Amino acid sequence: MTTSNTTTGDADPAVREELARLRDSIDNIDAAVVHMLAERFKCTQQVGRLKAEHRLPPADPGREARQITRLRALAENAKLDPAFAEKFLGFIIAEVIRHHERIADGATPSANRGTTSSPGE
Repeated sequence: MTTSNTTTGDADPAVREELARLRDSIDNIDAAVVHMLAERFKCTQQVGRLKAEHRLPPADPGREARQITRLRALAENAKLDPAFAEKFLGFIIAEVIRHHERIADGATPSANRGTTSSPGE
């Protein structure tokens, strides 16, 4: 197998233009994902406070399992690797539980760290 030392700058102008167009779309999607995660964590922080006020546990394994099943099905329908989707949700759930634990202990997660909630919440 041979490797090319060609850089994007060496590419045909039409190729560079197409790369720029695709990368602009990727950048827009990344921005949307960040904003959606921020909104999700705002909601989960409210869930965390509600749970703390009513002395409910930070984690809800039943809800988490239902969310994972649901997300895997959504991923399959979207032609996304369900295992990847599950790992991604698992990461979010772990962070939410951590936030809920902090809220239950009386600490408020910092605004720039996101918010808290139950994983699937």
